[in-house]
Amino acid sequence: MRSLAVNAMLSKIYIENFKGFGTFEFDLDGTLNIVVGNNESGKSSILEAISLVLTKRLGGRQIESELTAHLFNKDVVAAYVAAVQAGARPPLPRILIEAFLTDSEAVRGLRGSNNHSKTDAIGVKLEIAFNDDYADEYTALLAKPGEIKTLPTEYYGVQWCSFAGGTITPRSIPVGLSYIDATTIRLQSGTDFYLQNIISSGLEPKERAALSVAYRNLKEQFSDQPAIKGINAKLTQRKGAITDKDLAITVDVSQRSNWESNLVPHLDDLPFQFIGKGEQSALKIMLALDRQAGDAHVILIEEPENHLSFASMQKLIQKIEDKCAGKQIIITTHSAYVLNRLGLEKTILLHSGTTTSINKLPPDTEKYFKKLSGYDTLRIILADRSILVEGPSDELILQKAYFDRHGRLPSADGVDVVNVRGLSFPRFLDITRQLKKPITIVTDNDGDYAKNITEKYKAYAGDPGITICADDDDDAPTLEPQMAKCNTLGAMNKALGTAYADKDALVKYMSANKTEWALRVLETAEPLTFPDYVQRAL
Repeated sequence: MRSLAVNAMLSKIYIENFKGFGTFEFDLDGTLNIVVGNNESGKSSILEAISLVLTKRLGGRQIESELTAHLFNKDVVAAYVAAVQAGARPPLPRILIEAFLTDSEAVRGLRGSNNHSKTDAIGVKLEIAFNDDYADEYTALLAKPGEIKTLPTEYYGVQWCSFAGGTITPRSIPVGLSYIDATTIRLQSGTDFYLQNIISSGLEPKERAALSVAYRNLKEQFSDQPAIKGINAKLTQRKGAITDKDLAITVDVSQRSNWESNLVPHLDDLPFQFIGKGEQSALKIMLALDRQAGDAHVILIEEPENHLSFASMQKLIQKIEDKCAGKQIIITTHSAYVLNRLGLEKTILLHSGTTTSINKLPPDTEKYFKKLSGYDTLRIILADRSILVEGPSDELILQKAYFDRHGRLPSADGVDVVNVRGLSFPRFLDITRQLKKPITIVTDNDGDYAKNITEKYKAYAGDPGITICADDDDDAPTLEPQMAKCNTLGAMNKALGTAYADKDALVKYMSANKTEWALRVLETAEPLTFPDYVQRAL
């Protein structure tokens, strides 16, 4: 995606005491930013904060009408209440959101040092803080500390100003914003933007006039229906009971009630509200982009993958790329496909109130995941610790070995065992190295330890966060002969429910039925010994 040099973009956001954030800031790329994180990590709050500082609105309403203690960081509120009830008079906490902008002639009037760091920069800030006009009322409230159960936001005010120090209005910020959340977009029961756009661009004036006449005739015919005439006659008989005038039911034929406010969008003969949730979600996003993205420089998109199949998501992501070319996009997602397709190198990992960017991946790794978007890279990014294996049998044996040692599955300890193809291991190591997350690889030596282990992973040797677990016995190149080597034939036959006379036959069976034998090991109560390199991974 290309950036528009003539327009200012967001370069950094600073947040203080807003929702789940205490003190928080992160830098933004001028084109694409993909924010990922576990549930409740604050992804939506970041989009809300950006929208709030650029529009002074929250959920489409002026922030002054939405002030509540729930907007503040709950730990800050709890500390304030505890201090007051203990007899102290702590300062009332504030919410501060600052948007730093890139240099552009259109925004240079916003330059100044009126920001939290007192640095010379271009930007705007929104502060929700105690209003000194309520000093007397607040003093009286403090005299009754037992009544203070939460933050008294009724004594707060909102200041919206530039870094230059002057009060601003929406017109003061020449940075158009579009905030798209398909779960909150509501299409009206009448004509929506989609139909309006088709009609305005596809119909001639005479055709529009003909449509209007046909619609008016349809409404007039309503009153001529025998059933309606009978109803109106009955209402007329009740004249005086309700009103002294003749009462009748008809259709509004005035100009204000024309066809443009009553047509309903249909897809394949189905009214919009009856089509699938995925189709609704995708259509809402595209309608919003059509309507808003044209004048917007910054596009915020909340989890576009909701309710979408893999194929539908592919189409939507391509359309988002096309519609938003040249704009700054900030998108939240739980989809590894969205992440891989748009670009891992644009990822911002949100974790425990901090951010980590993946912006220095080798170019070939970036291309690899874009072309093979099905890899669940998001599992690796979000896990506290990962163990990578190269097949389903390896995954099952790791799960069993971990359970036998710790009495619980790896997931209970925040360890994610992920099955990926062995050729992809170095690609994932490039990601976790950027994130400084610990990762372990459990792999076969495939008959040549020097080539397939020592040489293949020499670029990662010495990295304290990376552990490569493989056995150096070239005569036992895969998991199957390794398991046979460290267990007796009797124990393996008992665990697998087999009766092989020698280990060669056993290994041949296991190699031909990899998932089957691993499942039997997972389910058996027979004590088994696991290979040393598997034990080292645990």
